[in-house]
Amino acid sequence: MFWKTLLDALIDTLIDTLKIAPFLFLIYLLMEYIENKAEDATNRLMSKSGKVGPIVGSIFGVIPQCGFSAACSSLYAGRVITMGTLIAALLSTSDEMLPILITEQVEFLTIIKIIGAKMAIGLIAGFIVDIVLSLTKKNKQEIAIHELCEREGCQCEEGILKSALRHFLHIIVYIFIFTLVLNIAIAFIGEENLASLFINLPVIGALISGLVGLIPNCASSIVITNLYINNIITPGVMMSGLLVGSGVGLLVLFRTNKPLKQNLIITAILYGFGVGFGVLIDLFKIVF
Repeated sequence: MFWKTLLDALIDTLIDTLKIAPFLFLIYLLMEYIENKAEDATNRLMSKSGKVGPIVGSIFGVIPQCGFSAACSSLYAGRVITMGTLIAALLSTSDEMLPILITEQVEFLTIIKIIGAKMAIGLIAGFIVDIVLSLTKKNKQEIAIHELCEREGCQCEEGILKSALRHFLHIIVYIFIFTLVLNIAIAFIGEENLASLFINLPVIGALISGLVGLIPNCASSIVITNLYINNIITPGVMMSGLLVGSGVGLLVLFRTNKPLKQNLIITAILYGFGVGFGVLIDLFKIVF
């Protein structure tokens, strides 16, 4: 019985992964093309955004992949954008959420609601931070965004097709491993019992999800998005993790920005807004 359950879980995982693989690759190919063509223009727009920076940051933050959050962290380290703009971009960053929602054929309206919520929360939080801190421009320093992106494994200059294939293989392995673990857990524990761990402890669930979101790579958004798709976590718990999750954005921030205390404060602000809004979403029973 034990080995049969494992075999069934493995077969289900292979089928699920193979079903989404072709579409997922096409999505990454398209995103690599867009990112390659629009990155310089986006960075210029961000650097000239001024007081409306949180608006620009929250809008462009929904573009998947690590490039934008890494770029914003670098721009902030050079004091080209405000802390509020950085917070707005990090909160709205979708990382791997959007490709997974699309490939899992989640309803289009649901995807729009989730993206819209992340943008709105990022915008609100960004303006709050800028107003409270009243940041003033300091000496700028030259930041090599492409070098930072490559240092963190993005390899943006390797060509659209090769980069898309590398990213696709990287993500599909994550998806396969997590899906397999999730299928095994559901088989042995039961979906209802697994979901009750989060549903019965909504605030704790949001706190835990936010901590998962702090993992500085695509794994966090993959895990959280899949848990939500499988109805194991609530919309608020899901949103907590996805708001805090910003790909390699925080990693680049800690590598480029000084002092360390400021980076810790930014991380705390990001976590506080993410978890706070997640708790409010569940409190008011908002659904997507």
